[in-house]
Amino acid sequence: MLLFTFSACNNKDLNEDIEGPTIGTETGTNTEDLDLGELPEILFDVQLPSMSNTKAYTIDVNQWDIPNNSTNAIKTTTNLQAAIDWAHTEGYTRITLPEGHYLVGEDVNDAYQGGIEIHGNTEFVFSAGAVLEIATNDKWNYCVLKLNGDHIIVRDGVIKGDRDTHSYTPRSDGGTAHDEGHGICVWGNNNVLIDNMQIYDATGDGSLVLDSNDVTFTNNTIYNNRRQGISIVGGVRIKIADNEIHHINGTSPQFGIDIEGPGRVDEDILIHNNYFHHNKGGDIVNATGEGVYILDNTMEQGSGNTYIDGPIVSWHKTHNIIAKNTVTMTSGSVNGRLGYIQYSSGGDKGHSKITYVHENVFNNCGMYMYKSSDADVRRNKFLGYFVAFSDFKNVTLVDNLVTYSDAHPELRFCWSYRFKNATGYASGNYLGDSLEDLPLSTSTPYTMQCVLDGW
Repeated sequence: MLLFTFSACNNKDLNEDIEGPTIGTETGTNTEDLDLGELPEILFDVQLPSMSNTKAYTIDVNQWDIPNNSTNAIKTTTNLQAAIDWAHTEGYTRITLPEGHYLVGEDVNDAYQGGIEIHGNTEFVFSAGAVLEIATNDKWNYCVLKLNGDHIIVRDGVIKGDRDTHSYTPRSDGGTAHDEGHGICVWGNNNVLIDNMQIYDATGDGSLVLDSNDVTFTNNTIYNNRRQGISIVGGVRIKIADNEIHHINGTSPQFGIDIEGPGRVDEDILIHNNYFHHNKGGDIVNATGEGVYILDNTMEQGSGNTYIDGPIVSWHKTHNIIAKNTVTMTSGSVNGRLGYIQYSSGGDKGHSKITYVHENVFNNCGMYMYKSSDADVRRNKFLGYFVAFSDFKNVTLVDNLVTYSDAHPELRFCWSYRFKNATGYASGNYLGDSLEDLPLSTSTPYTMQCVLDGW
């Protein structure tokens, strides 16, 4: 179960820290190969599935006696699974589910409700109008569709959970979160593609990636799931591109994408060109990942939505490249209007890589990093909020723009660029139309007097 504990930050006082988990101090700065945009080159390639042949089979619902009118979940599950198993045994690698509404679900044990399983070396295709829905149940955990093997494609369909009719009965410890109901379970699988799917109304996540390699999500719409859009709990070479992830709400953490695999390996993850909006907790949180590229995404708080935490969140021990995103907040979270915040409780960072924050547009929001080291922040626009570093070593701050907020015309220099016990280098940074002299030093920690004065 994924758990988060966030504490509020007084956004006018850098002497107050946001408490996070106990992780990290700096170990120095390494040298990475940079591309023409001055960002670390992407040195990994997410491998797509490959099929041994193109033998195709369309399931005959009459032959297999499969209900396709959203009735009789037990019969539908048994017979649909039998058809899939038979096709796999016969060597079919492309299996098509005909149009229809398939209600599935079977009682496996007290905690888990089973759905449909897809074998390795299979492309599972939904015909237009095909919907796979989990029947109402009272289980903590379920998979509407579970992948069983490597080299699997799932595409062109609709998967629906039971959040609105689910029975949230207490388990033995009294808990009623029921936050492990998933649309697609990618558990221990390699070379997986999830493409052009709608996944919604799950009691937990749209998809949970657990201890898997080479997993790609493209062109999907993932929404109205209670816990997350996509959770990565142990994942290497993961690509999430060109998706819309929205209206994630119901039980913590409530993020669009959550990278959080304590004790597991989360690395080489590309989150590119996605559209996030109306997610209650936030849009992207990285608690454990290294080599996480967050590029060219659009993140909008959305009308009527209140963020709990914020659009982009990372932990001190992670490694992130955050570039060319457009982030828009309409109101503050518990952290104020911070489009990007890096949590830390100090200690050993565990690596020497740099966090890159380049060429992002932060509308009505800013960023804050503390009790850490090694950040390269260039050519960003922070429109209407501040950039802040506290107890931070080796920040490079170049060619950024900060503007005053129209809603807060009383804000002044100390609000816009804020430093407490920070070392590094600054050049070419503007406050509105004015070039600002930010006296950072690579050797002597700098603290602004107004920070010491408590504003």
